[in-house]
Amino acid sequence: MRLSRSFLPTLKENPAEAQIVSHRLMLRAGLIRQTASGIYAWLPAGLKVLRNISQIVREEQDRIGAQEVLMPTLQSADLWKRSGRYDAYGPEMLRIQDRHKRELLYGPTNEEMITDLFGQAVKSYKDLPQVLYHIQWKFRDEVRPRFGVMRGREFLMKDAYSFDLDYDSAVATYRRMLLAYLRTFQRLGVRAVPMRADTGPIGGELSHEFLILAPTGESGVFYDAALEEQDWLDEPVNVEDPKALDVFYKRVTTPYAATDEMHDTTAWDAVPEDRRREGRGVEVGHIFHFGTKYTQSMDVTVSGPEGTPVYPEMGSYGIGVSRLAGAIIEASHDDAGIIWPDAVAPFRAVIVNLKVGDETCDAMCEQIYNTNIEAFLYDDRTDRAGAKFADADLMGHPWQIVVGPRSAKEGRVELKRRATGERKEVSVEDALALVLAD
Repeated sequence: MRLSRSFLPTLKENPAEAQIVSHRLMLRAGLIRQTASGIYAWLPAGLKVLRNISQIVREEQDRIGAQEVLMPTLQSADLWKRSGRYDAYGPEMLRIQDRHKRELLYGPTNEEMITDLFGQAVKSYKDLPQVLYHIQWKFRDEVRPRFGVMRGREFLMKDAYSFDLDYDSAVATYRRMLLAYLRTFQRLGVRAVPMRADTGPIGGELSHEFLILAPTGESGVFYDAALEEQDWLDEPVNVEDPKALDVFYKRVTTPYAATDEMHDTTAWDAVPEDRRREGRGVEVGHIFHFGTKYTQSMDVTVSGPEGTPVYPEMGSYGIGVSRLAGAIIEASHDDAGIIWPDAVAPFRAVIVNLKVGDETCDAMCEQIYNTNIEAFLYDDRTDRAGAKFADADLMGHPWQIVVGPRSAKEGRVELKRRATGERKEVSVEDALALVLAD
């Protein structure tokens, strides 16, 4: 994308309505614009971030055998009346009628719809387990939407739903999903700590929420440093082996980890002092096993091994995709702007032409840009160098390729790493090798 022709409206000043860092920087960097209270349009660079996050989420769901579907945003109220949640959900649900006076709702979640779809298609235990997911927009009519995309009314979410024959197989599915989440967040370039969560009135022991560490997080977090030492990408876990899953699960759940709501001071005191970590966290994911709550309330069964009807065990697994975009910024920024992890950045690098109109500079910039136009944002504006550098830092590109008249004549560029501020002069070939490395 050429910056001179792009729809990337940056702002020099902090917007008055933005209360937290991610909201300010997303507005200033031209990622989003508010269209109504708690509702945002995602501009080209912001949409690229959403797609990058979604793709990583998708790949890790597919890796454990989950299958992608796409359910509509509008749902029939009859489905929710079958489960008993239509009246119980509360005013956060947006209820509407079509021209025929049929009651509809803008989906805040999809347990009812997926249970109904499953019940229409799956009749035998031989077709279990099933894990279905989609990445779709949701709507919850928050009383006080605030903090930009961190607590908006409309949001993009990955929600998955599992169906298993019995509790033991449901536990195995839950553990596979826990691993998928740990891999997902590691690939996104953030440290998300899994913490046992309150299961609420449904009961049970299987519920974990995932929090990204950030100074502005809404929850206090306490955890053992052992959770920082795990590498879930380089340590393979055989997800089809129950024993391997059990070993993995103990590695995740044995070290202490709790939010302030569930903090146990006695257990915390037992953690060696040099391994205690405290801070704030932003919730970006939640996995939950709720058994037969929906299959029973909606009377969805399969034929069991003995031929008798069985209510499948279910779980739900959510990741806030649009919320993640804000949470990553909360965890990764400085006074100059965003610091995007490589995997989610809208562009791998910005090419900064310090002297537009200079034949050698222009030719070198074009050469680099045409190597991979999807990877580069080419700042071909005639603005002064200071403004270009300020925007480059604000937008948070992982790399900055600076092309000036002197270095261009020597076939070299200045390469800056945004996260560290390190600068070095290298050949064009070396710059491309670093920037485009997988």
